[in-house]
Amino acid sequence: MELAEIKSAVLAGDTVHWASSAYVVTHAGDDADRGFSIVFTLNGSAVGLTWRDGVTMNGDAADFYVAGDNE
Repeated sequence: MELAEIKSAVLAGDTVHWASSAYVVTHAGDDADRGFSIVFTLNGSAVGLTWRDGVTMNGDAADFYVAGDNE
């Protein structure tokens, strides 16, 4: 999934995973372009969906998927 697809899916209420079902993309805040994180659900650790540039993703686009698509 590309960055815009990930953001749109999360904002639409879909559960987006990265690499495995243990990682979930979340959104916090009012800004539809910012506030996205990848959370490791087993311990709550999180990293931004993108680097500070807001474009470079912390993960390969091919490793993101909507729940149910690859599970």
